[in-house]
Amino acid sequence: KVKIEETFRLGGDQLLLQGGHHPDLGLSFYADLFKKLKELYPDLKLHALGPPEIAHVAKLEGISHTEVLKVLKEAGMDSLPGAGAEILNDRVRRLISKGKCGGQEWLDVMRACHQLDITTSATMMFGHVETIEERFEHLVWIRQVQSEKPADANGFLAFIPWPFQDDGTLLKRLRGISNNVTADEYIRMIALSRIMLPNIKNIQASWLTVGKATAQLCLHAGANDFGSIMIEENVVSAAGAPHRFTANGIQQSIKAAGFEPQLRGQKYNYRDLPEHLEEQVITY
Repeated sequence: KVKIEETFRLGGDQLLLQGGHHPDLGLSFYADLFKKLKELYPDLKLHALGPPEIAHVAKLEGISHTEVLKVLKEAGMDSLPGAGAEILNDRVRRLISKGKCGGQEWLDVMRACHQLDITTSATMMFGHVETIEERFEHLVWIRQVQSEKPADANGFLAFIPWPFQDDGTLLKRLRGISNNVTADEYIRMIALSRIMLPNIKNIQASWLTVGKATAQLCLHAGANDFGSIMIEENVVSAAGAPHRFTANGIQQSIKAAGFEPQLRGQKYNYRDLPEHLEEQVITY
């Protein structure tokens, strides 16, 4: 509750909620949690779980992805993040994310979301063991799934690529694999994403993982989204991502890059900046 209320004070309206693959927490746990959150905070947007978690819950319950998603949507889930995509090729996934669903199951969960008109996002975490061809394959599969969505559904509303953050990871410690993505390479990935994903409207630059200067250049390379402030982040930060931004800092960076900042909602609807916006004190 403390974090949600802080989010509203800082001008936000979305909670990104993810929790991994718990062996005992099934569908009823998440449905009850979402219902309670919506009862307490009706205006809160729940951007929750991800395809690996949906696949995990479906296996625990012995039901389909669609059945899981229907229950969660009814309970208050507004959209599904593109978490756990990594690289969708299963050769890569066997090396870096054995506990998560395979690439095709990830895509199937997203197909099920789109059929239920649940808005999603797509991601790519690159710069580790994948080949250039596997990066392009990833983009092609994302584009294909987006092309299959119902005409009145958003499908993938945004695509967000980011480079592997290696600090403290098993990949680095046991295999010696480090983040090998340069700023130039990241900017080119943004540009290629814009070219190869014409059916996805929004491309987001990951300032959290690449920093201010690179993210600013990405706005000139095809990105139209600078991301948002974060009140708490403990995934990529734990893996070495050092970058931090306040709402004012994001706005100033966008202006310095030659663009006009615009506050958006979860569905990329324009929002007015609140008159009395509390300035964030970054603690994560």
